[in-house]
This record gives sequence, C-alpha cells and structure tokens, in this order.
Amino acid sequence: MASITASSFAISSFKHNQICLKSSSLPIKGISFPSLRMKPATRRLSINCAAKPETVDKVCEIVKKQLALPGDSVVNGESKFAALGADSLDTVEIVMGLEEAFGITVEEENAQTIATVQDAADLIEDLVAKKC
Repeated sequence: MASITASSFAISSFKHNQICLKSSSLPIKGISFPSLRMKPATRRLSINCAAKPETVDKVCEIVKKQLALPGDSVVNGESKFAALGADSLDTVEIVMGLEEAFGITVEEENAQTIATVQDAADLIEDLVAKKC
C-alpha cells in the first residue's frame, strides 16, 4: 500500500477571492508521479469573505428606508428582501439606493443574484474593491 509522505504546491497568480495553482505534485515515498499531478481544471481554490459589519449595517439602513419599514423592524444580514415585503420594483429601488450610497454601479446580472442583505453587502464590497 502506498503512502503520501509530502505534497507541494506552486501558486501562479492571486486574484480577488481566488488563488490559482500553477503546479502541484504528490510524491509517494520520495518519488514524484506526473500522473498524480492536479489537472488544470481542478487547480482552483476559492476564498470567500463576508462583508464588514459596517457595510451590512449601512445596507440594512438603506433597505429600511427604501421599504419604509418602522424603526423597530429587525433587518439583518440574513433578512430576505421578499420576506421584508419587497417586490421586484422595490428591489430595483434598493439597488439604486445602494449604488448612490456606495458610489458603485451594479450590473443587471449581479443585481438579479441579490436576495438578502448579506448578498448585497458582499457584492458591494467586491465592487468597491474592484474600483480601487
């Protein structure tokens, strides 16, 4: 029975939220076998980070304002726009409010993926980071 004694990885590039591996090998008892190398299609490691609490709080405030929710309404990262009573037009208005507040532009395909406050906050931080 073979045992893996070590492994090595070389990183070729790092993009926002993604590390691409250039090569990897799995030597077995000191002998490297090319047939055990990772294939290009499987050499990706994704790292996802949640938005900062300040961003989530600001999105919550904007959502409350756009939906005219009472001050005592509970809105947090897990809050779904639909559960808060938002229809598709409300969601468009929320996105427009977020664009204005954060100085970003949200493409339509990205806007369609937003279902919760956390989704919106994560997208905002991605867009702000790409702007820099």
